[in-house]
Amino acid sequence: MTATAPAAPPRDGGRDAPRALRLWRSARAPVAVVTALVVVSVLLSLGTERFPTGYLEPGSVSPDGTRALVEVLGEDRDVDVVRSSSAAVEALGRAGGDAVLVVFLDHRLLPSELEELAALDTDTVLVQPSVASLAAFAPGVEVTGREVPDNILEYGFSPECGLPAAEAAGNATVGGELYSAPAGADATGCYPGGSGDALLRVEDGGTATTVLGTGTPLTNTALDTGGNAALAMNLMAAENVVWLRPDPPRQEGSATLWELVPPGLRWSLAPLVATLLLLALWRGRRMGALVPEALPVVVRASETTEGRAGLYQARKARDRAAYALRSGFLERTVPKLGLSAETPPEAVVETVAARTGDDPAHLRALLHPDGHDPYAADDDALVRLADELDERARRLR
Repeated sequence: MTATAPAAPPRDGGRDAPRALRLWRSARAPVAVVTALVVVSVLLSLGTERFPTGYLEPGSVSPDGTRALVEVLGEDRDVDVVRSSSAAVEALGRAGGDAVLVVFLDHRLLPSELEELAALDTDTVLVQPSVASLAAFAPGVEVTGREVPDNILEYGFSPECGLPAAEAAGNATVGGELYSAPAGADATGCYPGGSGDALLRVEDGGTATTVLGTGTPLTNTALDTGGNAALAMNLMAAENVVWLRPDPPRQEGSATLWELVPPGLRWSLAPLVATLLLLALWRGRRMGALVPEALPVVVRASETTEGRAGLYQARKARDRAAYALRSGFLERTVPKLGLSAETPPEAVVETVAARTGDDPAHLRALLHPDGHDPYAADDDALVRLADELDERARRLR
């Protein structure tokens, strides 16, 4: 019997395997570096997009923005976001007949701009409008109260009216300012509160003006609560939606402090500056390099506040304490109202009054008293001032 010899292995098989292994070992480090760079680049590119911020900002993805509503509206209708009254007029002209104008933060518009928009004869939705806006779009409609219950964001209000847009939506978190229409007006009120309705529609000929007491149901956070989304879609039921959120007004033509100084006084500053320079050269000393030195102690902010309050109390400087309280309130509140630090006091008072429903005269005495300050009379008055400022801050949240 003859034995069969085993088959010989491939000649190059033993060589190919070590060669591929050597190739992988030499290439794995560059491949890992390139892969890491690609992953890092992708992750960094995800955060390059910057969204605008602000209350009821149509491009904001923050809780108080309205990007979600704009995206939903844009699925079956044309949404044109504009930033000025002139742009809104042009957009409505392009849109044609089936259009609705939605106005936010109308306190940034001038009375002439409001009258121009009101004369366009188109359906309008006003979100928490000012008194001037109500007078232009819905004459006779007044702010009669404010309704912000603790459970509004969870349960909402029942429409309790015959308006189809509200009936179809059902319960919605509509609260805020309450309105009432004059006797004899063709008006329908929904979501009633203690002294008025949080949603009021006024018919005038072939157009309708809808007044909404708060923008909360339109925000990204509350849009999916109850019937908020359905209510917003029904109120803006048109082929073209012109979304007007005006930018803050810019002050132009204001003079600088140097321009207000008389020319004679300007020239008198030249010898004074020369004298100061000569005095500095005469009395100046050669300074060495700066030497860093750690602070001996760390003082907490609360201790600084208590120390300053103690100094005010020791000196009986109630006027300065009242000024500090008002300054802190205005620094926190003015940016939230869409105003700048250079806004005149009267404009700030009118805007706060429009938002809170307070008497402008009382707010003027509270924020910018003229002459004698009644809140600086004694310690009890200072405490009352602090309580009233806290109450206004709570309303403006």
